[in-house]
Amino acid sequence: MSNKVSEQEERRYEELQLMALDFAREGNTKELSKMLKYGMSANLCTHKNDSLIMLSSYKGHLETTKMLIENGADINKINARGQTPLDGVCFKGNLEIAKLLVENGAKIDGNPIIFATIFGNKEIVKYLKEKGVNKKSLKMLGISVEFISSFISSIKSLFKTKIPARKMSI
Repeated sequence: MSNKVSEQEERRYEELQLMALDFAREGNTKELSKMLKYGMSANLCTHKNDSLIMLSSYKGHLETTKMLIENGADINKINARGQTPLDGVCFKGNLEIAKLLVENGAKIDGNPIIFATIFGNKEIVKYLKEKGVNKKSLKMLGISVEFISSFISSIKSLFKTKIPARKMSI
């Protein structure tokens, strides 16, 4: 028996990694959990350094995100654009997943409250503030983040459409 990995085995492992990334994006907790059980890393990343937990949390898959945390996923892993899973969730506005990440050790200073503020996710802003965000993070250009997020939220509701935003790299 050879101690060398064949090209065919390498290709199959690459296919399995791509499947795992897709399972995270799709919220396919059952299949992704099986892969982790058999040795796939909970910290597997795309070529842009988007981790499984970044993909699942950004796409709003609460159960998949929980499972990844239980399997040791790095919730503060930074992608190629300098963003963490919490940054992505604050951008998207999913309060439940933001709470899950914070309760499991996600760093809350800096980008998370800025993203939540800029995109009018006032409930996340309120939650992060309650959790003790650094005082310097509570104002933008001298204006409170709560005022800014409430203002943007009001504008969004007036138009009943989302304000077009630059899409994050996920």
